[in-house]
Amino acid sequence: MDKFGKSQPVKRLEDTRFLTGKGQYVDDIAPKNALHAYFLRSPVAHGVVTELDIADAREADGVACVLTQADLLAAGLEANLPGTQVDNRDGSKGAKPERPLLAAERVRYVGEPIAVIVAESMDQARDAAEMIMFDYDDLDAHLALARGGEQLHDEAPENLAFDWGLGDEAATDAAFEAAAHVVSLEVGDNRVIVNAMEPRGAYAEWDGSRLHVASNGQGVWGTKGQVARVLKMNEDDVRVTNPDTGGGFGMKAMIYQEPLIVAYVAKMLDKPVRWIADRTESMLSDNAGRDLVSLAELAFDENLKATAYRVKSVANMGAYNSQFAQAIQTQLFSRVLMGVYDVQTTWLQVDGIYTNTTPVDAYRGAGRPEAIYVLERLMDRAARELGVSGYELRRRNFIPTEAFPYKSATDETYDVGDFDRVLSRVEEFGDVSGFAAREAESVKAGKLRGAGLCYYIESILGDPSESARVEFNDDGTVSIYVGTQSNGQGHETVYAQFLSDQTGIPTEMIEVVQGDSDRIKQGGGTGGSRSVTVQNTATLATVETMIKAFTPYIADKMGVDAADVSFDDEQFRAEGSNLHPTFLEAAEMARADGRVDLMVHEERTTLPARSFPNGAHLAEVEVDPETGQVSLEKYTVVDDFGNLINPMLAEGQVHGGVAQGIGQALMEHVVFDDDGQLLTATFMDYAMPRASDVPMIGFATEAVPSTANIMGMKGCGEAGTVGAMAAASNAVQDALWDAGVRQADMPFTPHRVWQMLNEAKHTAG
Repeated sequence: MDKFGKSQPVKRLEDTRFLTGKGQYVDDIAPKNALHAYFLRSPVAHGVVTELDIADAREADGVACVLTQADLLAAGLEANLPGTQVDNRDGSKGAKPERPLLAAERVRYVGEPIAVIVAESMDQARDAAEMIMFDYDDLDAHLALARGGEQLHDEAPENLAFDWGLGDEAATDAAFEAAAHVVSLEVGDNRVIVNAMEPRGAYAEWDGSRLHVASNGQGVWGTKGQVARVLKMNEDDVRVTNPDTGGGFGMKAMIYQEPLIVAYVAKMLDKPVRWIADRTESMLSDNAGRDLVSLAELAFDENLKATAYRVKSVANMGAYNSQFAQAIQTQLFSRVLMGVYDVQTTWLQVDGIYTNTTPVDAYRGAGRPEAIYVLERLMDRAARELGVSGYELRRRNFIPTEAFPYKSATDETYDVGDFDRVLSRVEEFGDVSGFAAREAESVKAGKLRGAGLCYYIESILGDPSESARVEFNDDGTVSIYVGTQSNGQGHETVYAQFLSDQTGIPTEMIEVVQGDSDRIKQGGGTGGSRSVTVQNTATLATVETMIKAFTPYIADKMGVDAADVSFDDEQFRAEGSNLHPTFLEAAEMARADGRVDLMVHEERTTLPARSFPNGAHLAEVEVDPETGQVSLEKYTVVDDFGNLINPMLAEGQVHGGVAQGIGQALMEHVVFDDDGQLLTATFMDYAMPRASDVPMIGFATEAVPSTANIMGMKGCGEAGTVGAMAAASNAVQDALWDAGVRQADMPFTPHRVWQMLNEAKHTAG
């Protein structure tokens, strides 16, 4: 294995297990004798509970217990979920309504859990649920992204979750007053359902003194803390594990009711209990994403240099707070508000509104896609109105290379960047000069063709601290214990490959251990594209500690001074000595000598700053004006991820992110009726991109190594999504522009596009 920096495209080690049906997902490994939990959920979006009689259900065949919120409170549980608050513009805190584990006096969205039924089989649990007498008085649903309407929470007058702002509002207003040109655009960002391949699930078991909870989340320590809080247990008595996890996308990073309730029931009954959601249950009860409307404005001077940027957004928070939702719509959004542009004055204002839709707002690459989507749609509109190409307008406003490190108007410091180089590469790689010929061919075929550009930047980090522990096992293998959690990214390959790069230990001899709060004492989990950068920084520090620890021992074996021993990433060496052991050989020698102190090494590191992956996405679409059908014909990406460990995995992450982004742009869309009923609660009604919807994606990198970590890396997990929404949308807008369409918002379904074209014809006529 070559050294880090040569970026070897190693195939994923875990794929053989997954593709041969040997994955260890939570519902595969639940105890065979476990009881089954089923959740009775609200059939209405808003109502006052007038009856909840569970007596008959408790007597049904096979039923072990039926519980309501009243039962949880009577048992002394802290029967609620946590929720963050941000500061309002007036300095007060955002609203903090309580979110119960099970709805009691009122239900606030379709799918809210009301009772849990635990039985010997799932069929028995479902049958018993039918016997529960549940009645309610309907209340009006509040679905509009606006203040007022039917009140959801007493703690949130006018259904306002928060009213937040960032920047210098007065200076921004003054810059707009003095501007030579002002361009504005209202941009809608449609709501989407995450739809991880594996639905949420959990099981729990009690051994009389300790509680074990297995859930398919994105980390174990948040769940561990919440289980201990809710059940009022000592954290040392709670073990949480994450087995193989089939997709997370941020949605599974949040705390939900079901694992906490399953944990309590298992402890109460002294029997293992399992739960797994079906697809419609997931669509109703998982935290959803996006759903905001933004009015964005750019001010320019006479040279078309942007002088100010102003955005006012209204964001759908769903029915309750989550532990992240308010922060997602504010802090994460603001980090990349200005994108890659040298704009000194800005104002961002966000209103969070409670609605009777899904539980809370979550994310699929949160904050970054929303901010970049709004900015890049506006930049595309500005180029049209100001009469310059999108490439030229962006270049005029890029942060120049010599200006780094650059402090943005939103108080983020970008360490490095060469945006012009990346943009030039995508022009060449995407054959921009050949677009006219391709457009002419489309016109011959009776189609409209458009090209759309997006230049994105995202900030990555989350928790900047992480630990890595390396242990030499008695069987000659090595285990590396990590604090992050793979849910499809290929961590088992990347971490083994990186440790092998640094130590010469063959990857096939390395076991990556993750997702177990007993085996790993601390960790930040996975989210925000943090994992590889933060985790491998800790691994580097641990390897350095290993070398320092082994060097005196090896020097003694060689008969030389420790200062004369070096390690060349494969072997320990010293001039004049014929002994040059590998790490595995050195560990075997130490074990034979009883040096158990050399068998385990661990370090924890904290990164001093974020890194900022960035890049350019270029999409080309064809539109059939007779049907409104949009087809994505060509897609090109050039990313600056800094140094890469495994280009193949980075490209795979980008492919998946692009598919996710264009899925939202072209077809995904959550629809509710006027009563708050979800009309897109199955894959018959909710469109997801298929292979035929996604072209071959051209991928290249232009590395500008980050200075925020010793490896020069930048995260890539969410990058594909961040750029894809705006690139695809700008391409559709470009195709429709000459047909007179001036306002084009996602999703670009055939019916919506057909309507846009016909409305434009009517207006022109």
